[in-house]
Amino acid sequence: MRPPPARSFRLLSIEPARLSDAEAIHSLVTFWADRGDMLHRPINEIYEAVRDFKVAREDGRVVGCGSLHIMGADLAEVRSLAVAEDAQARGIGAAIVAACIDDARTFGLERVFALTYRPGFFEKQGFRIANVMEFPEKVWNECVRCPFFTNCKEVAVVLPLNEGADVSVPLVR
Repeated sequence: MRPPPARSFRLLSIEPARLSDAEAIHSLVTFWADRGDMLHRPINEIYEAVRDFKVAREDGRVVGCGSLHIMGADLAEVRSLAVAEDAQARGIGAAIVAACIDDARTFGLERVFALTYRPGFFEKQGFRIANVMEFPEKVWNECVRCPFFTNCKEVAVVLPLNEGADVSVPLVR
């Protein structure tokens, strides 16, 4: 009887991004944005927000990224979540989201949200579909500047971090 074939295991870590990761983050985001799966992010925005990013590093290579952008005293957004095409379906995106959620809890935030073309992925992480108007700080500060504002196809999802928390925000009329 033959022994099973040898398997190679790669070392994967989720860690805070470094300045030297900005180009790799930009490449990942651009790859998926060019395919219409996310919005483009200029490299200068990535440098400005590099402290918000987590990266998945495998054998020294950045294979995934995502950021937690704090929007206010109780709210943060998961942004720019991207995983290299050759690293898909291995739980890397979920691990990055989990790291962002851990950071949100550390900061004492009550809710984390995302705008996504892939709501099913976030629902598997415990998020629920939401009305984008639950996040007026996002809509009126950032979405209004987006070229797709009047025809946005992204879906809002939210995750309450405190059990029993009311995650809805009343609309002001």
